[in-house]
Amino acid sequence: MSVSIPKGRLVAFTGVSGSGKTSLAIDTLHNEAQLRYLEGLSPFVRQYITQRNRPKVDRILGLGATLAVDQRRLNRNPRSTVATITGIDGHLGLLYSRLPGIGTDPVVDGHLTTAHFDRDTPEGSCADCHGVGGRWQAEEDLVITHPERPLFEGASPWYAKWRSGEHAFVPALAEKRGVDLGRSWQSLPEEFRHCVLYGTGDEKIEATVEMTNKNETAMVTYTSSQPLRGALAEVERVFVNAQTSSAKERYLPYMRKQPCCTCDGSGYDQVARLVRFGGLTYPGLLEVEVREVRRWAKRVADELGARQREVGEPLLQDLGRRLGILDRLGLAHLQLSRSAASLSAGELQRTRLAAQLSTELSGIIFVLDEPGTGLHPADKAHLLDIALDLRGAGNTVLLVEHDPELIARADWVIDMGPGAGRFGGEVLVSGPPADVAAHPTSMTGRYLAGKGPRLRRARRPVGDDIGWVELHGLRAHNVTADLVSLPANRLTCLTGVSGSGSGKSSLLGALGSGVQAALNGTVTDTVREVTGVEEFSWVAVVDQEPLGRTPRSNPATYSKAFDIVRKLFAETETARERGVNASWFSFNAPGGGRCETCTGYGRKLVDMHFLPDVWVVCDACEGRRYQPEALDIRYNGLVIDEVLDLTVAEAVQRFSEPRQLAETLGALDRVGLGYLQLGQSATELSGGEAQRLKLASAIQRGEASRKAGLVILDEPVSGLHPSDIQRVVDALDVLLDSGNTVVMAEHDIPAAASADWVIDLGPGAGPSGGAVVAEGTPGDVATADTPTAGFFRRYAAGLPLLAVRDGARC
Repeated sequence: MSVSIPKGRLVAFTGVSGSGKTSLAIDTLHNEAQLRYLEGLSPFVRQYITQRNRPKVDRILGLGATLAVDQRRLNRNPRSTVATITGIDGHLGLLYSRLPGIGTDPVVDGHLTTAHFDRDTPEGSCADCHGVGGRWQAEEDLVITHPERPLFEGASPWYAKWRSGEHAFVPALAEKRGVDLGRSWQSLPEEFRHCVLYGTGDEKIEATVEMTNKNETAMVTYTSSQPLRGALAEVERVFVNAQTSSAKERYLPYMRKQPCCTCDGSGYDQVARLVRFGGLTYPGLLEVEVREVRRWAKRVADELGARQREVGEPLLQDLGRRLGILDRLGLAHLQLSRSAASLSAGELQRTRLAAQLSTELSGIIFVLDEPGTGLHPADKAHLLDIALDLRGAGNTVLLVEHDPELIARADWVIDMGPGAGRFGGEVLVSGPPADVAAHPTSMTGRYLAGKGPRLRRARRPVGDDIGWVELHGLRAHNVTADLVSLPANRLTCLTGVSGSGSGKSSLLGALGSGVQAALNGTVTDTVREVTGVEEFSWVAVVDQEPLGRTPRSNPATYSKAFDIVRKLFAETETARERGVNASWFSFNAPGGGRCETCTGYGRKLVDMHFLPDVWVVCDACEGRRYQPEALDIRYNGLVIDEVLDLTVAEAVQRFSEPRQLAETLGALDRVGLGYLQLGQSATELSGGEAQRLKLASAIQRGEASRKAGLVILDEPVSGLHPSDIQRVVDALDVLLDSGNTVVMAEHDIPAAASADWVIDLGPGAGPSGGAVVAEGTPGDVATADTPTAGFFRRYAAGLPLLAVRDGARC
């Protein structure tokens, strides 16, 4: 393609999901701008910077500096917070270290620096916890969840499986103490219970264990004599030794994070905990919501004396601007200490957006990838105001967006299509929104012109004849309720203002962990009791987290479709003659049919030293991943690499048998992923595409399982073109048809209004949220006095959801 983009304008990139919007705005324009900047640095500096691949573009003229905020969750540092992401921590550190005497207690001798207010430095971190704020500790009530049962017969989920070598020593200890393990845990002698949980000290226990050897060809007997560490110490030991975050998560159900006694969980040293400024200590200020910090900053500014104004006023003005942007982006309910890992995808993206928007530069190209994701309609108008402010300051704003009402307010629209994947990538229209609305084949144009089809779904009745899933004693973040009820085998939608401040994400998390704990016979901190899950056997959480960090993962491998394909190739006559099995056709396993030159990638990464590394096609296999011997074998007229080149829709047509493969491919196509290539790298998938892959897996599980399950979805239609939302909603009905229960949190008003049952949380965010303000059918909720109810009424009446009058927000 060749396209011209006007400078100094608000330009919307539109098109159906997967049409190439992000590829053009982020992967081409922004990446090229980054590389041009890096090429201006010295070779010595560039060698320490991981550079992206050069975009496949002949030339880009007139490209300036860019700042981009995309949808990827890149920040996994547990110490990263709202304050550190936005740079607010630096401003506060300067205020606390440079302005003594303004409401400051003279409790610290010596010169203060910003390092004293940074828990990641030796000067600012707590000497005991090193800035972490506490440690994970195993807890007795989480290890022993049902003391009325025998230890190995349901009393403890820790002892339900062989999780460590100490398991073998418990029966030996019982024999030595003369204890009957068939009795309930609570009836066993106290001294024995103490030894099981806390260890035997120096006393050695001898145990003999029989198990098969590695090849399962013989029995091996092990005898060992050693003291017991105890279950609590053993949980903490395996947790510390776990090498990956996913491995550590296996042990978190038995642990709680205990705050550090020295710093009360703040992670800061004594100086930061003692010095007060404006009436608050530094850790205390970080625990305050953004809206309250804004009031604090205004009060402090009014108290500045003549001597302090020279230093304090510029800092407080910039601080106030950053806090104001957070407020306008619907994040006023967040505490500055809130960790990045606990934010929803939309909250994290908008927090990063606030950091970028805090600059007062002009002439910048801002690239915003679906910034409206996770925003309640009541908050989208603020996003539009900010984009227009950026344009007014002399910047260019490139907005990747699906919302027709936001697109209609753009100066210029670049509409991509006509389809998705290999059927997209063309510029259908480049012009004002009116030109797009008039285009005869543009799907976006149909919605801009008000001619797009409305979402259709036949709601299922919620009557007295259905079961209910009930959460008793719910305590999760700001959500507190004695009872929350959700109808079984129905689609329930949680609504509320943007961010987890209203309680949607907290309630979803409590529901998932509570039901899973009930199925496992364990307990959870967030829910006292869960009832109504007798017919359930599984829980699936469908979120937008990436599928994995390895480019070897793809839709075919994640969905297990490629496992079936490899078996089909292994069953061909040619494969049997050569004596090869299904593993031989894996491009991930060495020693088989894959190309060993590129280890099955089909490409090789070439180190260009001081220039960006370049991926080049493997010259040995010519990008086909496999050796010639593997490419000689055909099934259904295709060789193995040609199967990976098929789109999901094409594969559905080619593989009607076996049934399991056809159902797997059908599930992928049903959720709107027909355009994806089976072999497309998982690292190239958007968050919405990753979520729909997980939804397809949940559909397969729901259809295959003999018992019902609970499927939890966090904003399943975010990042989708309006024309694609229908397919996802239809897929949810497939889950219901299999007897499953579906609960989703969603801001999209058409999707929320199609649910069978709605639980509206609020009324506001943070401490003002967390309560059920309305529940019932969408019609019932529409009669309430809540922000969501107002949008339900507007949608039912066919009115615009983003009301605009004379260029201003109503």
